[in-house]
Amino acid sequence: MTLVEAPVKAPLSETIGRVKPSATIAVSTKAAELRRAGRDVIGLGAGEPDFDTPDNIKQAAIAAINAGQTKYTAADGIIELKEAICSKFARENGLEYAPSQVHVAPGGKPVIYNAFVATLDPGDEVIVPAPYWVSYPDMAALAGGSPVAVSAGPETNWKITPQALEAAITPKTKWLILNSPSNPTGAAYTREELAALAEVLLRHPQVWTLTDDMYEHLVYDGFKFSTIAEVAPALKARTLTMNGVSKAYAMTGWRIGYAAGPADLITAMRKVASQTTSNPCSVSQWAAVEALNGPQDFIAERGEVFRQRRNLVADALDGMGGLSCQRPEGAFYVFPDASGLMGKTSPGGTAMPDDLALATALLEEAEVAVVPGSAFGHDGAFRISYATATETLEEAMRRIGAFCAGCS
Repeated sequence: MTLVEAPVKAPLSETIGRVKPSATIAVSTKAAELRRAGRDVIGLGAGEPDFDTPDNIKQAAIAAINAGQTKYTAADGIIELKEAICSKFARENGLEYAPSQVHVAPGGKPVIYNAFVATLDPGDEVIVPAPYWVSYPDMAALAGGSPVAVSAGPETNWKITPQALEAAITPKTKWLILNSPSNPTGAAYTREELAALAEVLLRHPQVWTLTDDMYEHLVYDGFKFSTIAEVAPALKARTLTMNGVSKAYAMTGWRIGYAAGPADLITAMRKVASQTTSNPCSVSQWAAVEALNGPQDFIAERGEVFRQRRNLVADALDGMGGLSCQRPEGAFYVFPDASGLMGKTSPGGTAMPDDLALATALLEEAEVAVVPGSAFGHDGAFRISYATATETLEEAMRRIGAFCAGCS
């Protein structure tokens, strides 16, 4: 007699039940499935530059391979990369750090997650301005914390105000996340706006700040980037300044994120990394050394292309029925308000009571993949990434325009 083991359910935790899959990855996966089925889908969901990694960076990786730099490294990065990061912070942000204050991880997500695991206890709160990058609340929840979404809507140009921040802080607040320029809106905080937020934070010494500066170099129209530890030196001792090479250097697949902050926090984050991911890819680390130390002129050249694409997409969307869209200060996203389409019916006869239904109809009928605003904590909108070829964006705008014109 053959014994067949009865199916059982995995013993999943309550924590995992509070976590949602990444909406941006889900959209990209669905678009890829439709393409495999023969559909001509334009994917505007993933935040990934269409430019290639610069040749000097690729050559540095090849040289590292040929030199045998393919072994384990320290859990949070090689000293050469930490020194390059220290130089970057001093050169571009006026921030002085020692290598012992630097943490390197396989991408920006592990940096944030390691910080949360190292600091959050059950009940600790993390203030997350909404709209937010989809992963912030869920990483806080995975680490045992409680994400607190605070509205930062179009009426405040997608930025949290000092008044809203003050009202959200409680004795349990441990972190504030600041993402500038923002994913998904592209909004960026001015030096004056950061100074006003710093005044609030200085009144609450239990609150630390995690700044996600991943889009630092992607700002337009003369906007001057600032980060809060630079603007308010009194906050530096309780600020983790995070960045990476993914966006500006077109190195998304290389998986290198980094942060600098107080040495005791960095030590705790290193402990987390040593028991989870361990070190980032050794070859990627050497490529990142070249990225940070090598020529930087291509960033501005590519930034001009992104600026032109931003103008193309934002201006096109702002003229479509049911949509309104402003030109953001940075990143490579626009976040059009689609409230004028909520409650309408798509050209194919699909009811669209919310932005998820709208995004689904756009994908199925217009063959354009976007991410619904509700995934970012703001209903009635959607995110478009314009980090793709200009001619592809032009075709996508034509399709979205025809879709909007056919809604009733």
